[in-house]
Amino acid sequence: MAGVDTLLLGHVERGSFSIAREWTDWGAPAVEDDCEIPVSRFDLGMLLELIALIDQLSASSSKKSSTKGA
Repeated sequence: MAGVDTLLLGHVERGSFSIAREWTDWGAPAVEDDCEIPVSRFDLGMLLELIALIDQLSASSSKKSSTKGA
């Protein structure tokens, strides 16, 4: 992401990735004057909840596939 301020997020098991600073609550969102879209900020708590849900779904899916072969 050349020329863009980024925030690097890291996790021991999942690795790391960077996101644009303006997508987080650390940067001021750029909003056009004529745009009527409400301003949203990155919500880490919601992201963590989404990750937990995906983990639960994948664990549930792998349990179902392992019991089919039994």
